[in-house]
Amino acid sequence: MSQTNSKPKPKVVIAGASGFIGQAVAAALSHDFELIGLSRSGVLQSPHFAEVRRADLFSLKDAESGLAGADYGVYLVHSMLPSAALVQGHFADLDLLCADNFARAAAKVGMKQIVYLGGLHPRGDRLSRHLHSRVEVALALANTNVAVTHLRAGLILGANGSSFQILRRLVHRLPMMLCPSWTSTRMQPVALDDVVAAVGTLLGDATAFDRTYDLGAPEVVTYRQLLLRTAAAMGVQRRCLPVPLFSPRLSRLWVSLTTGAPKSLVAPLVESLKHEMIADPDKLWVNPSPTSIDEALRQALTEPVTRQPRAFIGTRKGAPTVRSVQRMTLPKARDAAWALEAYIKWLPRALSGLLTVKLSDDDQVHFRLFGFGPPLLVLQPLRHRSDNSRQVLRVIGGLLAKETFRGRLEFRQVPDENTLIAAIHEYEPTLPWWLYRLTQAQFHRWVMSRFARYLKHVGRHQM
Repeated sequence: MSQTNSKPKPKVVIAGASGFIGQAVAAALSHDFELIGLSRSGVLQSPHFAEVRRADLFSLKDAESGLAGADYGVYLVHSMLPSAALVQGHFADLDLLCADNFARAAAKVGMKQIVYLGGLHPRGDRLSRHLHSRVEVALALANTNVAVTHLRAGLILGANGSSFQILRRLVHRLPMMLCPSWTSTRMQPVALDDVVAAVGTLLGDATAFDRTYDLGAPEVVTYRQLLLRTAAAMGVQRRCLPVPLFSPRLSRLWVSLTTGAPKSLVAPLVESLKHEMIADPDKLWVNPSPTSIDEALRQALTEPVTRQPRAFIGTRKGAPTVRSVQRMTLPKARDAAWALEAYIKWLPRALSGLLTVKLSDDDQVHFRLFGFGPPLLVLQPLRHRSDNSRQVLRVIGGLLAKETFRGRLEFRQVPDENTLIAAIHEYEPTLPWWLYRLTQAQFHRWVMSRFARYLKHVGRHQM
């Protein structure tokens, strides 16, 4: 018997594959696509992926190898969780760096489309840092020639979602629920099934390239109404006690203490609750079979909770590594290559000769105390991984640093060309961990904040 050659399935990379949305999307897409799951650990507990690739999206090299051979990408990454034992930097800067890596890698491998799930964009309001970050990620992903389909959603009602778990725990643990003023804000949640349906429909659809779609249930409610509807779906009676003077800070503390969710997760979410999270009717993706809020709650409450959301767990144990990411503003007509050279020249002057920075004959950068003795830090420029918009130096040793294959310093422009990210990745100090955190870590952050002010000073004098 002769075998019939079937057309190979398109390959789809899912970034954020270990999350509850990534798992649900994979289950829906596996019949029509060959799925590649990206995981920082290289392990995914799912039968729907044809291949699992280890990829840390803070690494452009990892992103390029993770996306190799893919036709499409689904981007579900959020950096609100610690990615190292010590993380210095705002989550928005971390998210921006990951998105820039994914976009650069997608362009390099010739990807046709990225489907990105972000947040609803309230009209006429100054966005919270969390929602502004979602918009910024969309712009970073669209900064190459790869088409982007931007899906925007508010609260996603799914059993294993962190936001839904917060909602569920509030209702379960509080017979009398304190209701700050933000609980009167209108919002439009969406069922997980509807999010999955949108991804499955729009992935590979050329008419959806470079378009934005809002996702939402057929009705709009307030957060207070959603709390009471959740209580009804759980079969319990709950009362709401209005507390109009409850500040955002107290709200964060109240939600964190009641639900057990870490403050790093709760804080940006609570900050966004002042906005009306309602889908734009002009951008609304019309689901032929939309799920009502009550039905979505019923499904989310009856589906098994397969695991505690990662956001409730915290940092995984491992080597005590450091990630430090600072955002700066480049002077006009300057690039990352200029910024690195400026940093090397500026540092000894700024510290009044306390540190010297020298380029050795073998193309290594040596940092020494007063210019004498063994180097405190040795960096090796990676010329083959650098260009004018991105400069990378590997940490190869010194009294204060262990030599690791992945420890590195980089200066990078993203994506508006005036924004510079200065970052240390996977740095392992030689000092005892407690001493490092009290001394060298604080010194590094102080130095980078001063360098950022120096760049602003240069920029002002150009005007």
